[in-house]
Amino acid sequence: MSTPDTGDGTRAVRAGLPDPVKHEPTLPGPTFAAHFHLPGDPTGPYTYGRDENPTWTLLERAIGELEAPGADAETLVFASGMAAVSAVLFSQLRTGDAVVLPDDGYQALPLARAQLEAYGIEVRTAPTGGDAQLDVLDGAKLLWIESPSNPGLDVCDIRRLAEAAHARGALVAVDNTLATPLGQRPLSLGADFAVASGTKQLTGHGDVLLGYVVGRRNEAMAGVRRWRKIVGAIPGPMEAWLAHRSIATLQLRVDRQNATALQVAEVLGKHPDIARMRYPGLLDDPAHEIASRQMQGYGCVVSFTLSTRARADRFLEALRLVDDATSFGGVRSTAERRGRWGGDAVPEGFIRLSVGAEDPDDLVADVLRALEESAR
Repeated sequence: MSTPDTGDGTRAVRAGLPDPVKHEPTLPGPTFAAHFHLPGDPTGPYTYGRDENPTWTLLERAIGELEAPGADAETLVFASGMAAVSAVLFSQLRTGDAVVLPDDGYQALPLARAQLEAYGIEVRTAPTGGDAQLDVLDGAKLLWIESPSNPGLDVCDIRRLAEAAHARGALVAVDNTLATPLGQRPLSLGADFAVASGTKQLTGHGDVLLGYVVGRRNEAMAGVRRWRKIVGAIPGPMEAWLAHRSIATLQLRVDRQNATALQVAEVLGKHPDIARMRYPGLLDDPAHEIASRQMQGYGCVVSFTLSTRARADRFLEALRLVDDATSFGGVRSTAERRGRWGGDAVPEGFIRLSVGAEDPDDLVADVLRALEESAR
């Protein structure tokens, strides 16, 4: 069992493990059960598979130990990151309420916005950079923060915004997907909810869809639990077990990927063909000052822009060690031209590159070679 003072590596390796039992595995296998033996009154931890599962319990404990070590917090896992996002938004907001969303956030947020507005909820938007959310907070019920933002990698001052939101009676949720709980802990910065897609760096192998919400134990979090029960957006036990298994290597992956991402960003930032280079770990990045105050690591994603859509496509095709795929955070590097989806306000030549666990020198060499070949 880890403690709040335990190092990140030890915490990740030990997170959520049950007390040792002779002849039993360290991490019990997944429990496949739609129902459980339940004679008499329906009491006890496990009654029905949509509500509870022993495999979820261990995973939720593990995530809670990473996101909120030592805090009186509750963790709920979901079938995907958007299931977790939706659970917070739709459990907390009612007709007539107002919510503040980032206008430069994840591309599925506009879909959520349209649904919120269809329910009579006022949606206000503001960019992540510059703490612009402060200007539209009055009267809001919920402030949604995405920091760093995806895919633009802007950062806002979470503590400042949380204090301002709470002073106005608003709850605060932070999408912590890009940072991971080893890079940033929103609850310690004042947020009410930390939300993330576990599909990304948390599990890190590109083979699991998962989401989670960590929040303080109160009525707001009880509402999130009720929403999960109503909608049934639950992970399968195999996905939950794979996620827990993967968390053991989280610190190793995060340290390697973050260090390589900084190396790639430093090289690309000096390249004459690169424009709008963004990585919060760069000393000259607009977000660096704030990021260095509230983050313990700057993430595995770098973004930059090439001159044209055609140039970007040629660059992606020339890469040998980087897969042209959406998503990020995996041990195998991926990259894509984000404009192909049509949901992000980015130039046609905008590239989001997720740095994997390959040898840093090999990856840098591959990126530089692809830039040279795509320029022809």
